[in-house]
Amino acid sequence: MNALAGVIFHFIGGFASGSFYVPYKKVKGWSWESMWILGGLFSWIIVPPLAAWLTIPNFDDIIRQASTSSLGYTFLFGLLWGVGGLTYGLGVRYLGVSLGSSVMLGLSMVFGSLMPAVYYFFNQTIGKDGIDYFFTTKPGLCVLVGLAVCVVGIYLCGRAGVLKERGLSNLSEATKSDYNFGLGIVVAIISGVLSACFNFGIEAGKPMADVANTLWKATHIGQGEFLYQNNVTYVVILWGGFTTNVIWCIYLFIKNSTFSDYRNAATPRLKNTLLCALAGTTWYLQFFFYGMGESRLGNGASSWILHMAFIILISNAWGIFLKEWKGVSKSTYRSIIAGIAIIILSICIVGLAKTFE
Repeated sequence: MNALAGVIFHFIGGFASGSFYVPYKKVKGWSWESMWILGGLFSWIIVPPLAAWLTIPNFDDIIRQASTSSLGYTFLFGLLWGVGGLTYGLGVRYLGVSLGSSVMLGLSMVFGSLMPAVYYFFNQTIGKDGIDYFFTTKPGLCVLVGLAVCVVGIYLCGRAGVLKERGLSNLSEATKSDYNFGLGIVVAIISGVLSACFNFGIEAGKPMADVANTLWKATHIGQGEFLYQNNVTYVVILWGGFTTNVIWCIYLFIKNSTFSDYRNAATPRLKNTLLCALAGTTWYLQFFFYGMGESRLGNGASSWILHMAFIILISNAWGIFLKEWKGVSKSTYRSIIAGIAIIILSICIVGLAKTFE
């Protein structure tokens, strides 16, 4: 039951992440930086401490008492992840929701799931699996197979993007939008690699989560692991993410003279604000439920792969729903559908790994 609950929690988190950019598409008359940083205030500054306060009594004491090393590395990985998150928005802009998310999150899935295991192979830690786990155990091999299958699905989604670009001259102006495969793929690679730093941040901040878990278990004997233990770690990681994004957006405000967007009476300011708040809050919920899923599955690699796979799946589903693939050739459409189907298969394989333990 723990494995099933973990998969369900990861699906909810994946749905939140794969859906968060949809409200941004409804914002009218504002620049990208205006809507991005406003949504980010909810994603990184307002909602995370609120969630921690609701689920972890005195979470701020845990942060204050954490070691300088733990706080520093958690914040640093948050900074690096912030670059990945920042370029994620640009990747979606230039490649679309489905293709952009497939490439960026696929890379993040590979790096985020395997690199911590490489670290723990050389720095053995109780409760953490090294890279040898994936080659010497049945559940590890199952996870590795699931990861490989998911990469195939990501490749097919990427191939669909290439085919889409080739046939772009035949598409309508509405379908073309801001699509730019060359620039988008460079941005997507940067985003995908650096976005994996969020998982590194979770690992670096694990001592804080362990304190929250220990305190909860002391008053909830025999009830398993604390579902919300990672919420305290998220606060610090997202401070780093906010720092990166606010610096970049301030630069864009100055460069483009767009800070006046918030005072522009010709735009639906209240509606835009609510849409940004919805997008930002939805974005945070992915990690709220990710922490719940990880507490049930227990294996960081399996959790990260499932989380990313569900996001890719939902993002591609939104891409089809939003008609991003409208007017493309049959071979292009078959490629994106096949990619989604194979990603679903990879999710089943990774979920199966838990049954071998």
